[in-house]
Amino acid sequence: MRNTAGICLLLLLLSSCSSSRKLSAAADSAILSNTDFASAHIGISVYDPAKASYLFDHQGDKFFVPASNTKLLTCYAVMKYLSDSLPGMRYERQGDGKVRISPTADPTFLHPDFAKQPVLELLKQLPAMAYAPNPQNRFQPLGRGWAWDDYEADYMPERSAMPVYGNTVSFYYRNDSLGVSPHFFYDSSNLSAINKTAPAQRKATRFSRKETNNAFYGIAGKAADFPAAGEAVPFTTKTDNDIPLFIKLLADTLHTAIAVSEETISPAAKTVYSQPTDSMLAIMMHRSDNFFAEQSLLMVSNEQFGFMSDTKLIDTLLKSDYKDMPQKPKWVDGSGLSRYNLVSPQDFVWLLTKMKNEFPWKRITAILPTGGTGTLASYYKNYAGYIYAKTGSLSNHLALSGYLLTKKGRTLVFSVMVNAAMAPAAAIRKGIEKFLTGIVDNY
Repeated sequence: MRNTAGICLLLLLLSSCSSSRKLSAAADSAILSNTDFASAHIGISVYDPAKASYLFDHQGDKFFVPASNTKLLTCYAVMKYLSDSLPGMRYERQGDGKVRISPTADPTFLHPDFAKQPVLELLKQLPAMAYAPNPQNRFQPLGRGWAWDDYEADYMPERSAMPVYGNTVSFYYRNDSLGVSPHFFYDSSNLSAINKTAPAQRKATRFSRKETNNAFYGIAGKAADFPAAGEAVPFTTKTDNDIPLFIKLLADTLHTAIAVSEETISPAAKTVYSQPTDSMLAIMMHRSDNFFAEQSLLMVSNEQFGFMSDTKLIDTLLKSDYKDMPQKPKWVDGSGLSRYNLVSPQDFVWLLTKMKNEFPWKRITAILPTGGTGTLASYYKNYAGYIYAKTGSLSNHLALSGYLLTKKGRTLVFSVMVNAAMAPAAAIRKGIEKFLTGIVDNY
């Protein structure tokens, strides 16, 4: 019996060694010896949770700029600490008949992705309203380490206590007439001038904004050069007086005046919920939506502490839920826009394993994109249902972390992080795809 047990153990060890050698050779062929990766700093971790061991680990304990893989950290916090519906607004009636309202950082309010707007329907029914600011809120409109000159890029809207219309202005054309949503911003003379140009030059090729204010302008060009779906430009949330811009926008939308309260909302205030939490998370992960990710941290903070502070929430999570990470990451924002973020592949494997252990698999796979969908739309097209992963992309930095379901029935957790790559991003992604699809096919 002892000999039989010993032989079985030896065969298991030999099989494991053989798998590791094959994976090492596959990684070397697709990535490590691939000339497209020659300049890059590379980390690869492939983990088998059933055996609690790494099948392959190359510099998995080193730190990398994770780009949008950072959203995995944010996603876990939302899945754990928000209920099945997003808190959309808190409100309470005052003795004078007014209703005091307090925002919750919900990014879905009046956002074009969500046709159903329970918060708006409630606000339409309320009598005179007064906005109750929270003096404890501690966050900046732009995160630490964000590229300042991306202020007008649609992927970097400012953060705010009460987002409205995704904190962007949408420009579009209907029958050569300029449309602006929210219309509140149309009054700029520069915008009006676009419609006064010659018909052949009537449309703008793009719209822009001054860095320090909401003076939007269009650059006139041929109609065919303007995107059919329109263009979105973030507005700055800063104001020069005591009335926040989002209150002005809300008042303009509701066609009513909204006062500013001198008192904060009480703990007894009611909450109106907006969207199913996972519907927002699925968009956040499939589209890699930076705005949803940033506001998500503020929402969780508001629910946990009673005020909005991304830095306090991050610090708390690192000391509690994430305290057992193999390497202590440097985590500074919710989206991964910051190059200050530093996380290891082993950290992401640890986090993904934790998610798999704590949440239903059906929920995880509904949130993460699979092959041919979301940010994986151009890759893994024949591997839908075999890979569920989050991409990450900043200039010269790419990452992909998630789950592989192999054709032999194994569920593996992986993280591939590539920094300082000088080859085109498509070439890097193709090398990673070759490596991961080989695992699915052969393991």
